[in-house]
Amino acid sequence: MTAMDGDGWALCARGHQHWGVHGAAGLLAVHHTDDGMPYVLMQKRAWWSHHGGTWGLPGGARDSHEDAVTGALREAWEEAALTPDQVRVQGVYVDDHGGWSYHTVIAAAAGLLDASAASGESADMRWVAADEVAAKRLHPGFANTWPIIRPALSPLVLVLDVANIVGARAEHGWWKDRAGAANRLLNDLLPLASDGLGRQPEDLPELAQRFPRIIAVLEGAAARGADTVPRLGVDVVLAPGSGDDAIVEVVREARTWEKVLVVTADRGLRERVAELGALVTGPRWLLGQL
Repeated sequence: MTAMDGDGWALCARGHQHWGVHGAAGLLAVHHTDDGMPYVLMQKRAWWSHHGGTWGLPGGARDSHEDAVTGALREAWEEAALTPDQVRVQGVYVDDHGGWSYHTVIAAAAGLLDASAASGESADMRWVAADEVAAKRLHPGFANTWPIIRPALSPLVLVLDVANIVGARAEHGWWKDRAGAANRLLNDLLPLASDGLGRQPEDLPELAQRFPRIIAVLEGAAARGADTVPRLGVDVVLAPGSGDDAIVEVVREARTWEKVLVVTADRGLRERVAELGALVTGPRWLLGQL
C-alpha cells in the first residue's frame, strides 16, 4: 500500500477504460447562497488530460489504502488547494460500472472558498451555479451522473425526539432513569455520526452514504440530567418546556435548502412538523442502525 499505487488504467465490465486501478473519487464542494441557490466548485481539465478541456470535479485515482472520502479530499487538496477542514462531508454517490466505480463525495462549504488550479491537471477552478452546470461542456462521466446528483445537494438534518425514541427502545428500567437512558442513546449515536446512515431515508435521492447533521432534543428529567459533554457530530437541544414545541422550533429554524427528517412516533408531532415541510419516520428506522 503506497502513495499513487492507484495510478493506471482499469477495464470495467462494460468494456470501458477508466483511470484508477482501485477506482476513482472526486469532491463535489457545494455552497448554498442566501437565496437557496447551490453553487458547486468545478474543475476545467487540462488539455492534455483524459477528456481534456471538459468541466468536472477535482478528483482522480484512489490509492489502495484509501476510502472514497479520503481519496476525494486528497485530490481536492492536490488539484484545488482545498483542505479537509474547509468542508463538511454530507454524502457519497457511487457510479458503479462493474469492477470499477467512481465515488462522488458531496461536501458542504461555508462559503465560496478560494480555490485555484493547484496542479497541471487543472486549467481552471470556478464556482458555478447549479442551474448553469448543464450548459457547460462536461466530462462525459460527470454529465451522466449530474442529473442524479443535482437533487442530492441539499444537506440532511436529522432531528430526534429523544423521549419517544428512548421509550421505543424499551430498555429495562429506562423510566426510572430517563437521563441515563437518554445519555446512552446519545453515545450510541456517535458511530452513526462518524460512519453515516446504514439505511437511507425514504423520499430522498439515493446515496451510498449520507452524513446528516444530528440534533437530539431532550425534555424533562432527561434534559435536567443530561451529560453536556460535547459529542462530535451530535448537537443537543435541552427543551425548556415541551419537547414537542422545541422540536417544532428546530424544524422552523432550519435553512430553506436543508432537508429535515424528524424521528418520532408521536402522531401529533408528526403532523406539526409535516406542516412545516419536514419528513418524518419512526424510531425503529433509527434504532435498527445503532
